[in-house]
Amino acid sequence: MQKIFKRFLLGLITVFLVGELLLLITGNWYINKVLAMTIFSGKTGPDIDELHLFPFHEVANEQPQPWSKSVDYNKQQIDNKLLGDFVTYKTVGFLVVKNDSLLHEQYWEGYDEHSVVNSFSMAKSINSILIGIALKEGLIKHIDEPVSNYLSEFREGNKAKITIKHLLTMSSGIDFKEDYASPLAWPAEAYYGKDVNALTLKAEVSDTPGTIWYYKGGDSQLLGMILKKVTGKNVADYAAEKLWKKIGAEDKAFWSTDEQGMDKVSCCFYTTARDYARLAKLYLKQGNWNGTQIVDSGYVEQSLTVANLKDSKTGEQIDNYGYQWWLMKYKEHPIFYMRGIRGQYVFAIPSMKMIVVRLGHKRGEKNGNDMPVDIYTYLDAAFAMQ
Repeated sequence: MQKIFKRFLLGLITVFLVGELLLLITGNWYINKVLAMTIFSGKTGPDIDELHLFPFHEVANEQPQPWSKSVDYNKQQIDNKLLGDFVTYKTVGFLVVKNDSLLHEQYWEGYDEHSVVNSFSMAKSINSILIGIALKEGLIKHIDEPVSNYLSEFREGNKAKITIKHLLTMSSGIDFKEDYASPLAWPAEAYYGKDVNALTLKAEVSDTPGTIWYYKGGDSQLLGMILKKVTGKNVADYAAEKLWKKIGAEDKAFWSTDEQGMDKVSCCFYTTARDYARLAKLYLKQGNWNGTQIVDSGYVEQSLTVANLKDSKTGEQIDNYGYQWWLMKYKEHPIFYMRGIRGQYVFAIPSMKMIVVRLGHKRGEKNGNDMPVDIYTYLDAAFAMQ
């Protein structure tokens, strides 16, 4: 019996060592981190409170401008018919701003108004704002410039045809393997790996740039690389100086980086529900904050206009995406919004002068229009409070 156990143990060790050797040879060593931070930690994937697990840059604030509270602040509660979904999807924060004042604010699981939560892909919209600021400053001449003007790796082949606008509209044509279920795909390695820029640069073009809309984090990361190139700063430092301090953020924010110190700009921005709401307010005000034009109004308008592109899955004209901002209409109200994979949302409803923020651990399944169905729960809850 002892011999059988020893043989089994030796076989197990051999399999483990062979597996580790294969990961090393194929350059997929980061999968050890994936396993350690997910399965071996009792998780199925990345979560909203992982700032401490990665290096990060601070996004400093200055002279906070707290939200005023409506005379009806927290007088109305979430409808009981909707509250079940808030619990099912493990909501940790829900906030409604109406006419520039806090109308409703509620937190769960020990989170509060100063708790920072991972943005996941909502960071893409922040990245788009920063591109707009760089354009206003003249650091980027115009969005139709070829990426090769800033990144030398794009000077040859099909990559030379890619423009900044193609990156903003997710139409670069680069095949980044945006598969959230695979530990070998771009999102997993970008999140857990050592060098997000190297990962991003090695992907190749598979579609004609500017023709097909295909949602992918690599396009956003390339925008971050351009920002770092033209500003000479970390993206987080540029965000602090030109955005965060300008809009009176109440709390400092954070941006996770890889081991090379590069901000993971397609995800991983950490801030509070209150400060996420400021980003929507900035665009509701056409890029103007209390009289200071932070982003040109023309760029804001373009950002919130549906891109003229065909969907990679259906071949139909898209109707839900601009410059790294999601677009929709609900109950006759046009809405622009930011969204993240765990159900992070910041909605702006111009016709109602309303902002809705929802933060949590889970989101609903998608409907036929690529829309997570839990979105309607949060909008219905907010609409009932106006």
